[in-house]
Amino acid sequence: MDKQDIKSAIEAILFASGDPMPAERIALVLGVEIAEVFDCAQELADEYSYNRRGIRLVRIRDSLQLCSAPEHALSITRAMEQRRPPRLTQTALEVLAIAAYFQPVTRAYIERVRGVDSSYTVGLLTERGLLEPCGKLEAPGRPTLYRTTELFLRTMGIKDLDELPPLPDMGADDGVQKLQEAISALSGAEPQMSMDEVKKQS
Repeated sequence: MDKQDIKSAIEAILFASGDPMPAERIALVLGVEIAEVFDCAQELADEYSYNRRGIRLVRIRDSLQLCSAPEHALSITRAMEQRRPPRLTQTALEVLAIAAYFQPVTRAYIERVRGVDSSYTVGLLTERGLLEPCGKLEAPGRPTLYRTTELFLRTMGIKDLDELPPLPDMGADDGVQKLQEAISALSGAEPQMSMDEVKKQS
């Protein structure tokens, strides 16, 4: 296959899938190297962006996915006659920040850092797909451990957790606030970010 055929095949596969597709699987199906899949995917992503297309190709760890261009989120919402999606509150951003930097974490750990009950927020973020259970802590009661998801990476506009800003000083009085600000600053967002926009655009 030449490069244009590979790019065309990647586009078709990702469009049909809708969900993130491992690059390794695409390479296996097309009979090419994984590196070539990533190279072609990057070219496609650059073409979409340069030509101001309505779709974007994003890399999430070692997977690829097509999604709508974020600048058209409001138009998409209106066209689909849906109300503007709920936004992440300061509380939700704090919980996400703690989970992102210290994962895997228990709900009790999050509450200890924040100093307040966080059960509702943890449940809400799990329901929205930004947090997910990832096992049990080997401790009395075996509490559930939580980690951030691939949707979290997409929402924050990063490919991997290594792209998170440096960990703020949690010993300072405003440690939690700095955690929240670090998460909020990832995508240059306002203090409240859309919770559903990325999910509904895919």
